[in-house]
Amino acid sequence: MKNFFIDYKYLIVPFFIWLGLQILKVILYKCNTKEWNWHRITGAGGLISSHSAVSTTLTTMIGKNIGMKSPLFALSAIFTFIVMYDAAGIRRNVGEQAKILNEMNKERNELKNVKLQEMTGHTPIQVFLGWLVGVLVGILF
Repeated sequence: MKNFFIDYKYLIVPFFIWLGLQILKVILYKCNTKEWNWHRITGAGGLISSHSAVSTTLTTMIGKNIGMKSPLFALSAIFTFIVMYDAAGIRRNVGEQAKILNEMNKERNELKNVKLQEMTGHTPIQVFLGWLVGVLVGILF
């Protein structure tokens, strides 16, 4: 069993980072709203960026264990930068647009029972915290 965790650490560690951060999002939502929202466990957006943490963890592990000069590290690092840019830029803007469209729909009452998801992206600090968690976990494993 020991070899299983060693052999698959590049899958196992990022998966458990993602799971842990998604559970944290559920707990933080409960603390802020006093309601459980189990949809947050698979939802995007919010504190901490699990996408950033997962990709950074993987990149850090590759850099530490395989080498920062390897093509695999370069590929992973570029992938991580794209993920973080997308989370704080494009997906965040989509969420802001969804807020405006939901408000417009509410005022006009045209589309009943239709609500776009507003929490899709991250603030830069949420992405930075995901990066920080990813680096720390990647160094540990």
